[in-house]
Amino acid sequence: MHYTHEHREIQRTLERFIDAEINPHVDEWEAAEAYPAHEVFKRLGQLGLLGLNRPEAFGGAGLDHSYAMAMTEALGRIDCGGVIMSIGVQTDVATPALARHGSDELRRQFLAPAISGDQVACLGVSEPGAGSDVAGLGTRAVKDGDDYVITGQKMWITNSLQADWMCVLANTGEGPAYRNKSLVIVPMRDGPRGRLTKGIELAPPIRKIGMHSSDTGLVHFDGVRVPQRYRIGREGAGFVYQMQQFQDERLWAAASCLVSLDTCIGRTIEWARERRMFGATLADQQWVQFKLAELKTEVEALRALTYRACDLYVQGRDVLELASMAKLKAGRLSRIVPDTCLQFWGGMGFTWDNKVSRLYRDGRLASIAGGADEVMLAILAALMGIARRERP
Repeated sequence: MHYTHEHREIQRTLERFIDAEINPHVDEWEAAEAYPAHEVFKRLGQLGLLGLNRPEAFGGAGLDHSYAMAMTEALGRIDCGGVIMSIGVQTDVATPALARHGSDELRRQFLAPAISGDQVACLGVSEPGAGSDVAGLGTRAVKDGDDYVITGQKMWITNSLQADWMCVLANTGEGPAYRNKSLVIVPMRDGPRGRLTKGIELAPPIRKIGMHSSDTGLVHFDGVRVPQRYRIGREGAGFVYQMQQFQDERLWAAASCLVSLDTCIGRTIEWARERRMFGATLADQQWVQFKLAELKTEVEALRALTYRACDLYVQGRDVLELASMAKLKAGRLSRIVPDTCLQFWGGMGFTWDNKVSRLYRDGRLASIAGGADEVMLAILAALMGIARRERP
């Protein structure tokens, strides 16, 4: 993937916005364990950044996926992972299936306001008893007249406490686990920032070791009624649609960490040049030099893998293998890089407000969310022909 002038202009626009309107507030949002998603999304929508690869008919720019990846990479300039992740849910987690398979009516009602930043979206797949095992989820959507009646729970849902709607994966039939699920759009409120929809209950925010500024919720559905026309695409195709949606999410996960990892290494180099010990600077120690060079090489290898996957994706190729590899590598490096760098900071690295320690906390989620490392390895083993792969 090669970034053109147009790609770079998108990145520069986003970087200016981050420097002026996000990073000055990050510490405050982290302390509050929430940030104003509606306000931030509205500004991103006004800048045309929430639908770069979405159809023009619904407010998008109609560009190919490489432009969305360029925007994602620039998000790494934000000084915390929580806001980065929240924006990614809006652009690459909750909306891809709707953009691909939703009816025009559904896309006008839900995709268009997500692109403009007028509504906040979230994705409801994980449950208290079903995270990586997507086929084992228990939420049900039962037909009653022209409606679905939805009962169940969704957990670890980013943006859910502020969301206007959720893309919910639910069982809509009794057949095989890979063919009995559908994706359904569920309005969370009776209007923008209005009262919760009848039957929806939000538990208190989940406290996490990192990603503090991102609200993460447990959502209960008790007889929630939504029209059947709010279903995305064919009934029973939800599992397949969600697997496609995961490819977008996993490419996003890889691209979104690149700048953060580079920044972590860069800040550590600056510290190592200043930190004196035993008559020399930390940067004078050859082992420190070699380790930082190795980390930089690993990040560049991830960047090359991510760009190649995006190239093939733009060509319409199946990138399940490369997206899984990139997601796996991104999760591993999001643990290894900040951990190694934090060690070089010594006691200063163990302080709460140190940005390397923040990445150490935030980055740990990358090996869990969107498919744990073990799920990525299982996919790769199956694609390599050394493990059985169940197909929907």
